[in-house]
Amino acid sequence: MLTRKLIAAAAVALAMTTPVSAQAVVTVSSEQTTTWVRNFNPFGQTSARATTLDFIYEPLAIFNRRDGNRPNFRLAESFELADDLKSITFTLREGLKWSDGEPLTADDIVFTYDYIKEFPALDFISVSALLESVEKVDERTVRFNLIEPNSLIANTLVGMPIVPEHIWSEVEDPVTFSNENPVGSGPLTEITRFTPQVYEQCRNPNYWDAETLAVDCIRLPQLADNPQVLAALANGTLDWATSFIPDIDNTFVAKDPEHHKYWFNPSSLVAYSLNLESPDENNRKAFNDVNFRRAMSMLIDRQTIIDIAGYGYPLINEDPSMLGKTYESFANPEVQAKFGQYGKFDPEAATALLDEAGYVDADGDGFRDNPDGTPIAIDIEIPNGWTDWIDAVQITMESLKAAGLNVKMSTPEAAVWTSDLIEAKYSMTLNAIASSFNPYFPYRRSFNPDDFGKSRFSAQRWTDPEVMDLLNQYTRTKDPAEQKQIMDEIQLIVAENMPVIPVYNSPAFYQYNTKRFTGWASAENPFVSPVVSNANPARLIQLLALRPVAQ
Repeated sequence: MLTRKLIAAAAVALAMTTPVSAQAVVTVSSEQTTTWVRNFNPFGQTSARATTLDFIYEPLAIFNRRDGNRPNFRLAESFELADDLKSITFTLREGLKWSDGEPLTADDIVFTYDYIKEFPALDFISVSALLESVEKVDERTVRFNLIEPNSLIANTLVGMPIVPEHIWSEVEDPVTFSNENPVGSGPLTEITRFTPQVYEQCRNPNYWDAETLAVDCIRLPQLADNPQVLAALANGTLDWATSFIPDIDNTFVAKDPEHHKYWFNPSSLVAYSLNLESPDENNRKAFNDVNFRRAMSMLIDRQTIIDIAGYGYPLINEDPSMLGKTYESFANPEVQAKFGQYGKFDPEAATALLDEAGYVDADGDGFRDNPDGTPIAIDIEIPNGWTDWIDAVQITMESLKAAGLNVKMSTPEAAVWTSDLIEAKYSMTLNAIASSFNPYFPYRRSFNPDDFGKSRFSAQRWTDPEVMDLLNQYTRTKDPAEQKQIMDEIQLIVAENMPVIPVYNSPAFYQYNTKRFTGWASAENPFVSPVVSNANPARLIQLLALRPVAQ
């Protein structure tokens, strides 16, 4: 039955790949959905197409973790951080233009940052809270004045897309604006075809780095789930994808060993989030009890999830501070000594902790209740089609039910799931928190109250004033010894409270086909993180490295 589904999905994918007139077209799968909606709002976190950032709206710079976190300058040619860490000045490249031919200047940079302050819902990285002011020095120079010293501010600032003042100043409601015909600065700004099943995004006629760009267009066929992506990969339809692929050597590579390639390396933390602001009052009582969260953690069979749901790809994360092996060099050994037991699968200890904390079956229905007798009923929400996560939840549910917890799973569309997490309308979920070169960034994205209601990464809605103060202190110094002491303290607070429940660090899923293009990053040539997900700005560096194979 599965084979028939894969064949049918492959046929659909092939039918959607009618050639365009451009010579070099890369077929890409960067998101999964049942239909394409024409939305290229770079500030949108739920409905905007995943090819909007980076490819349409180029960042000022990209920090390349595969190159010592050095900046790869894009719209900017340089930046300079003040000695007192209270300001940073960016200098733009000379002669920049928007895709419609209008000049791109410092005015557009200032406008963008003033704009997100005027419309806070657009500020999905909560950068406005860090800025005292943004000022134009000259046509190519912008100074960002900071409220507090911040040694890492450049990494944060470049995450905000820059938009053209002459377009967005006329937009009445930028939050709901679908931006169907975008005017951008990146390499691929022209939407030459758009249907619910496929869209094509082609060359910016005024791109500053046109000489480097050898790709004329990217084509995005609509693929709804992991099996459909696998089918398209296996038959050679896709050139570049990010997807969980079961038994990848047999299901993908073996179909064309010469051209079908992949490269996995440890990346995002996959963890369970319990919504501390759950709309269900009874669940909220349990979720806000650290003993309940600890017991839940000890009921998760991480290794079985990795072996079965993850086909052995992920790297286990039993670290209550969230860091795991990805940030092993930052680890505080006190975390494991004091709280390490709560990150390990131990059903007996978990049930004992639930009993001790008063979570018993008060009404005789077979399920544990709150200490006050009110029922707990948990819905674990996972996007439809994310088969590895769905399998992980099913494995988790077995041990949760065995411990007497009333749990079920729901599988909405990915856009609905994202919206539910942002708006705190869910109960429990698996979530992925992007990795970085420094744990400061995932900590801030997870626990910064300024992000609540803007990003799914803070979906658990947990914060702590001391943690936020320590994070602020961390960026006020360049002294490695001081930074280590601060990070050690943060880890202990997070581990003690366990606001999220780590499961594993996902490999960065990346599949590619060398039949039509060369220049792919690989384990042998790891010049950049090449994952085509919209959480990875470095995908732009990979795009610019591609070269068509002579046919």
